[in-house]
Amino acid sequence: MNKLMILAMFLWGSGWSALKVLTYELPMDVVVFWRFFFMSLTFIPILIFFKRPLVLNKDSLKYIMSSSVLNVSFMFSSFYGIKYGLAGAGSVIITTFSPIMTFLLVAILFRNKLQTRQYFGLLLGLVGGYILLQLNDFSLFLNSANLYFLFCATIWAGVTVLSQHSQKHIHPIHYSFFISVVATLFMFFYSYDSDLMVVFDQDLKFWLSMIYLAVFGQTIATTIFFIASGKLGSEKTSSYMFLVPVFALFSAAILLGEPMQIHVIIGGIISMVAVYFINKK
Repeated sequence: MNKLMILAMFLWGSGWSALKVLTYELPMDVVVFWRFFFMSLTFIPILIFFKRPLVLNKDSLKYIMSSSVLNVSFMFSSFYGIKYGLAGAGSVIITTFSPIMTFLLVAILFRNKLQTRQYFGLLLGLVGGYILLQLNDFSLFLNSANLYFLFCATIWAGVTVLSQHSQKHIHPIHYSFFISVVATLFMFFYSYDSDLMVVFDQDLKFWLSMIYLAVFGQTIATTIFFIASGKLGSEKTSSYMFLVPVFALFSAAILLGEPMQIHVIIGGIISMVAVYFINKK
């Protein structure tokens, strides 16, 4: 299971490079529609494998609809962030900031009292964010893709909270499947006046990136993660998330030729240490 988790983190990390390739080729609405469409299709054999009857009730529906809107918003923001920024930097910012933003969101909504180590973790997170977002040059921050990446991290914090509470009403695999279906329908109506069939005129590089992002980078990696959560426990499983920015940086450097920015590496390491102190029991 440990080897499978490392594979899942690699698939997630390399997905950012695949998304970068797609931003070169087609408009955002076309890419996002087909991404959710193929994701929905590849969930079907997963559902058959688990052999669980699909159950949809009023309680689970509100979580599905809310998460679908947030997932579409996340894809919009990540598309433009990756288009105007670096895939490696985006993955580090989003992956390290999301747990911090989630913690803050939960603390505010449920008025949780913070412990000393958590205050220390938040302080480290601020330091890491200062370095990652290059806040020493505020004009650079405002004119970069960092705003999109920061928005992605905030959105994903909301997705995480909804996902946690949804498990009281629906199985995680079913939850992800319904989210992808609803997001597909939403994107179909949103992009109905676009030429959705233009994807069939694209080259092999486009299709490899699309299939990788939708099938390997999402469905397969997510399924492994859910299975591992039940076998290894959520705390140990979540610790593997620290591998995602590492794989993302190296895949972006190898596949896209992106430079290894020193401020991203340093800020990312500090932010990951911050997440460790925030979540440490």
